[in-house]
Amino acid sequence: MTGTRLDGTTLDQLFKVIESRKGGDPTQSHTAKLFAKGTAKIAQKLGEEAVETVIEAMRDDRPALIAESSDLLYHLLVLWADRGVDPADVWAALKAREGTSGLAEKAARGKAR
Repeated sequence: MTGTRLDGTTLDQLFKVIESRKGGDPTQSHTAKLFAKGTAKIAQKLGEEAVETVIEAMRDDRPALIAESSDLLYHLLVLWADRGVDPADVWAALKAREGTSGLAEKAARGKAR
């Protein structure tokens, strides 16, 4: 692995910046422009970035995968901000799964629905 190890604070800081763009001038901020277009557009962009991330993974293009992963995370954070999801709640959900088999966790979710 190259680069500096980062923890979730980087994403938390980005989320704060994203939230600060709500209601901002869409001509001055890409994030404000996304908010102005609404949830459907934000979700569409997230989906596009997810597909682009998968494509770069399958092409085995590491630099492109890193770039698309950054875009994917950014758009996910924009969607969370739009829908009122606090990253701390997602981190807590991940923490709650710690030490649990992915298969067991998925089976438990299926029973809860």
